Amino acid sequence: MMIDWPLLAVFLVTAFAAGSTGAFFSPGSWYAKLSKPSWTPPNWLFPLAWFVLYISMAFAAMRVAVSGHPEMAIALAIWGLQIVFNTLWSPIFFGLHRLFPALIVLFGMWASVLAMVVAFWRVDLFAGLLVAPYLVWTSVAFALNFSIWRRNPDAAQLAGS
Repeated sequence: MMIDWPLLAVFLVTAFAAGSTGAFFSPGSWYAKLSKPSWTPPNWLFPLAWFVLYISMAFAAMRVAVSGHPEMAIALAIWGLQIVFNTLWSPIFFGLHRLFPALIVLFGMWASVLAMVVAFWRVDLFAGLLVAPYLVWTSVAFALNFSIWRRNPDAAQLAGS
């Protein structure tokens, strides 16, 4: 398969634009004050994991887009849906300090990533395999967001202290 560099660039820019909300709404001292489970990944892992995931999801989307498969449009629409949820989570969690609404967004992201894995798999096996780790990471993120929400019923108030 030939790489369509301009198309890959569009998907990379889109993925990293979604990820840029994490730079605008970074964890900061509020996040440091929250009670988190012992299995919380180290802070350095988050940007590294997202960097790899954004490249993988962009490359997978490019493969799907050039496939000519009859289900290509549906698969790419699902890619678009998951990137919307991905874009929304950081401003809600880190920006607004709203743990439960962020959890709802994360559930939407998890469900759309699951649908994307299945849709990509049906169009292009390698593309499906490329985005499968994203489902694992989103599952961990959901469990972490849920645990933090349960442990910190006063999280919004911590933002002012």
